[in-house]
Amino acid sequence: MPAGSPSSTRSPFSDTESPAVGVKLENLCKSFGDFVVLKDVSFAVEPSEIFVLMGPSGSGKSVLLKHIVGLETPTSGRVLVDNHDAADPVTREHVRMALVFQAGALFSSLSVYDNLALYLREHRVASESAIREKVERALQILSLDKTGEKFPSELSGGMRKRVAIARALVMEPQLMLYDEPTSELDPVMSATISEIIATLKDEYRVTSIVVSHDRDLALNIADRVGILMDGELIHVGPPSELHTPKDPRIADFLNPKVDLKNPRFKKLAT
Repeated sequence: MPAGSPSSTRSPFSDTESPAVGVKLENLCKSFGDFVVLKDVSFAVEPSEIFVLMGPSGSGKSVLLKHIVGLETPTSGRVLVDNHDAADPVTREHVRMALVFQAGALFSSLSVYDNLALYLREHRVASESAIREKVERALQILSLDKTGEKFPSELSGGMRKRVAIARALVMEPQLMLYDEPTSELDPVMSATISEIIATLKDEYRVTSIVVSHDRDLALNIADRVGILMDGELIHVGPPSELHTPKDPRIADFLNPKVDLKNPRFKKLAT
């Protein structure tokens, strides 16, 4: 399906329908002074697709994500969300986007309930009774029914991640962006978060772009995977291609060998 074409998705909170959106990067370059972060990156994400972007730390993944949500402006090239320039503030009024931050970015002084209700209250998009219904529905979807009155400090890491996803979900997004959603989680909770991302796609047709180091997440739920290294996109394809990658850089990234006789850190130090 071409990017930007309509694909009906029913909101989990209302009877309204809205189209899932496509995302397109065209020759995206980003520099901070003389430091080049992104080098001529181009790819498209189809509506309702789960696209996982992987790569070593410092390869430019999070900076790329900020361009999609409009928090960074390209040095050259452009990012289109539903055929609208992501750098244009009007785009954020046209397309509902939600970003799930790596650390959750929950307000520690607010209860779980108030964290979820904050966006709806600040933008006055619903009455207080309707806000309660939306918040309780989001908590139910994420199996967080009994956490509404708790504070973030009282939750486990996995629960905080789920609360962050629930907070994004109450915005009824057409595009969900995740920055390292399984970082610092045990394998079981990482699998749970992966299942949540996949379920949101299957049930609500939300377009999802996930920045992650998690190989299992990419192999199990991605429709396609992009590999970013040193600011360059060196691979885009289905996860099946990653089982036996032909590029040695990708093979070493996904299946690094531990060599105690010739450790990597000594090479990095020279």
